[in-house]
Amino acid sequence: MQLKKRPFIVICMLVLTCLQLVHAQDYQPNWSSLDKRTVPEWWSKAKFGIFVHWGVYSVPAYAPVSEVDGVYEKYAEHYESRLLSKNPLFTKFHNQYFGEKTTYQDFVSQFRAEYFDPDKWAALFERSGAKYVVLTSKHHDGFCLWPSAQSPKWNSVDMGPHRDIIGDLSKSVTKRGLHMGLYYSLLEWSNPLYKPASIDEYVQNHMLPQLKDVVEKYKPEVIFSDGEWDYLSSAFKSEEFLAWLYNDSPVKNTVVVNDRWGKETRSKHGGYYTTEYNLVNDKTGIDNAAHPWEESRGIGTSYGYNRFETTENYFTSKQLVDLLIEKVSSGGNLLLNVGPEANGLIPVIMQERLLDMGAWLKVNGEAIYNTTQWENRRNSTKPSSMYFTRNGNTLYVICTKWPGGPLKIPGIAKAGKVTLLGSDKAVKASVSGRSLTIIPPGLLPDRMPCQHAWTFKIENFGS
Repeated sequence: MQLKKRPFIVICMLVLTCLQLVHAQDYQPNWSSLDKRTVPEWWSKAKFGIFVHWGVYSVPAYAPVSEVDGVYEKYAEHYESRLLSKNPLFTKFHNQYFGEKTTYQDFVSQFRAEYFDPDKWAALFERSGAKYVVLTSKHHDGFCLWPSAQSPKWNSVDMGPHRDIIGDLSKSVTKRGLHMGLYYSLLEWSNPLYKPASIDEYVQNHMLPQLKDVVEKYKPEVIFSDGEWDYLSSAFKSEEFLAWLYNDSPVKNTVVVNDRWGKETRSKHGGYYTTEYNLVNDKTGIDNAAHPWEESRGIGTSYGYNRFETTENYFTSKQLVDLLIEKVSSGGNLLLNVGPEANGLIPVIMQERLLDMGAWLKVNGEAIYNTTQWENRRNSTKPSSMYFTRNGNTLYVICTKWPGGPLKIPGIAKAGKVTLLGSDKAVKASVSGRSLTIIPPGLLPDRMPCQHAWTFKIENFGS
C-alpha cells in the first residue's frame, strides 16, 4: 500500500509546486497586469496611519508660514531645492543665520537624533489609534535613514546620528502590532546622474538597487513612492520593480503601494491613489471612492519640522478628528504627518494632537476601523456635520456637532437597536416612510462620552 501511495504523493507535490510557480509569476511588468492586483485588506481596514518626515532638512527647519508676494513655499523639507534654485526667501534666511559658505550638506553634522527613542515614538503612535506608520527612508535630498551602499557618507549610519533609524523604529513599531511602511523618493536633487542624459544609469545602478535593498532588509508593508513628476514610469523602470515586489519580494503578499511611479501614473496606476493637503488630485476621494485612496497632510502647514509654525498654523484636535471622519466616510484613509526635531523629539503640540485623536478613537474606533463608505450617503439629505460609515449590517452616524434636535436619516427601511458609543444612556429611534429618526439623549456637558464628535450605532439596518 505504501508503494502505491508514493506516486500519488509525488504527483500532489509536483502539482503544488507548479501552482506556486504560476502564482509567483502572476504579475507581468506592465500596468495592465500590475493594476489587477488588489490592495491588501489590512490597509483598507486600518484607516488611520502616521507619516514621519525626518532628515537633514529638520536642522534648518524653515519655510515661510504664509504667502509672500503671491508665492507659498510651505514645505520645510524642500529646503535644499529652494537653495539650489536660489529662492530669495530661503537664500536670505540661510545667509543670515547660517552664512553663505554653509552648504546644505553641512547640516548633517547637526542632525544628531540624540534624543531619538524609537520605543517612545512607537508608544505614542499606538496611543494615537493609528494602525500603520510610514517613515521617510529617503527624501528628495537623497539622505538615507539606513546604511545604504548606494549612498555612502550620505546616510544616518555613516553620518549624523550614526544609527540605523529605519531598523530601530521598525522593531519598535512592529513590536506594538502596528504595520511599518516606508516613503521613498525616486528623485534626488543633487545626484549628478539624475538628469535626462544619465537617468537610465541612475535608475539601474542607484535607485533600483537601493529600493530593493530597503525592501529586503526591512520588509515594509507600505511603500509610499514620491518625486515621480520628472520622468515617465518607463524611465524609472517602475513596472519592473513592482513586478518584482509583487512576485518575488519578502512582502509580496502584504505590501501596499501608492500611485506615484511616473509623471503619468497618479490616480491611474499603482496601488492606492494619493491626495495631499487636498491640493493634489483633489477629486480623487469622492469621485473615485470605489478605488482605495488616502489623504496625507501635516498637523501644521509642512511635512518636515518647521520651527516657525505657531498654533495658528496647526490644526486643532477637533479639526483633525473631523478630518479623519470626513476622509473615512468618503471611503479613504488618513495618513497624518508628524515632523520631529533634528534631536529626535516630537514637538509637544504634535504629541497632544495625536493623543487627543487616540482618546476619541478609543470610544469611536469601531465607527472608523474595518468600515466602508455607506453607498446611500449621496442620496441622503444630511447636514454637513453628519457622516456615515458601515460595517456589514451596522451603520454608524457620526456627528461632528452635537445634534440640537432629532436626526432624520432618509434611505433606511429598517433598523434594530440604536446606541450612542461610549454611553449607556438609552437612545430612542423609529423608522417611518423609509426614514430613520433618532432622538439624541439628554446629556450634560460633563457626561458626554467623548469630545469633538459623537457616534450613533444602528444595528441590523437595511437601506
